[in-house]
Amino acid sequence: MKNSKAYNKDKQTTLRVKEPMALMAFLGFHFNGKSHTALKSMLSKKQVCVNGIPISQFNHPLLPNDSVTVNTTGKGQYELKHPKVSVVFEDDDVIVIEKAEGLLAVATDDGKENATAFSIVSDYLKKKDSRNRLFIVHRIDRETSGLMLFAKNKDVQMEMQDHWHEIVTERVYVAVVEGVPTKEEDTIVTFLRESKAFKVHAAYQAGAGKQAVTHYRLMRKNEHFAMLKVELETGRKNQIRVHMQEIGHPIIGDRKYGGGPSPIGRIGLHARILAFIHPVTHETLRFETPVPRKFSALFLA
Repeated sequence: MKNSKAYNKDKQTTLRVKEPMALMAFLGFHFNGKSHTALKSMLSKKQVCVNGIPISQFNHPLLPNDSVTVNTTGKGQYELKHPKVSVVFEDDDVIVIEKAEGLLAVATDDGKENATAFSIVSDYLKKKDSRNRLFIVHRIDRETSGLMLFAKNKDVQMEMQDHWHEIVTERVYVAVVEGVPTKEEDTIVTFLRESKAFKVHAAYQAGAGKQAVTHYRLMRKNEHFAMLKVELETGRKNQIRVHMQEIGHPIIGDRKYGGGPSPIGRIGLHARILAFIHPVTHETLRFETPVPRKFSALFLA
């Protein structure tokens, strides 16, 4: 087996997977001083996390670039259990989550929302250690499901926000739109501005707002809908939703931007892939979630 990169902080060891294998075999290689029984005990006590999630199954399959964190203090990891938020990856500096649709990412100025993705993750961290804090790096719309990234200290937050376009190497969404675009692949470039009514509008003249660049490619289609792979070059508010409206194919269920009633009971937009250069370890981390089943069901024969 090739050596995996490891770093140790506060009696916690993090290892990077280089080759596919079962979790127990991986632990046995890297902790060959521990017996099989001791390793199984660590698993049962939730001292082992894969990509930030506690795993107890000894035969859990590992894939290249997975992160395996072992807490050698003997204390198990507190696990986030919430119907609308799950932890995808966590280390000392960042935390990546998957958010369900319908949940606000962060609190608005009116403060009417009690539960947000930020408040849920912040509470989770404070239950592990009351000194833990959480910092916003970016947002996704309330109606959108998928991957979000938070920082666990102010320095990391500032580093990622100040160098977002250099640090983030890939942001891919899946969108289900009304009808089928004439072009199977295209790039949309406009200038976006937000009105006093909090609706974003597109213009094609420089200086009419902030430039927004969206690339899309057709994935699946039928006579009523199309599923698109959408990649962001910029990350403006409501960018994908506005751009889909601009090409005459609004996202299903997106009444704010031209869409009609949704056949799946939600807006058809999901943040599927997020890849970035870790601001501390400088490793490239890439996370991918499945296409929501409701999206795929629209294209079943």
